[in-house]
Amino acid sequence: MKSSRLLAIIVVLQGLILLSQWTGSGPVTPAWAQIPDSGSQRNELINELKSLNGKVDKLVEILNSGKLQVQVAKPDEKQQ
Repeated sequence: MKSSRLLAIIVVLQGLILLSQWTGSGPVTPAWAQIPDSGSQRNELINELKSLNGKVDKLVEILNSGKLQVQVAKPDEKQQ
């Protein structure tokens, strides 16, 4: 008697779960806000690459102008 009641409760709960999955009205909402916007990410990447290209162009201009001076510092002496 007790096991048949428990079995009936389990069947009803499974039916509710199945019904909520079919209708889409379950307790869990879809994660629409977590889907990344790939177009926006690509535009941001393109803007960063444009910025990087500008910096590299400035560096090339400095190297081509011959105004770059490099000084070598003496390495620290090792303590013995």
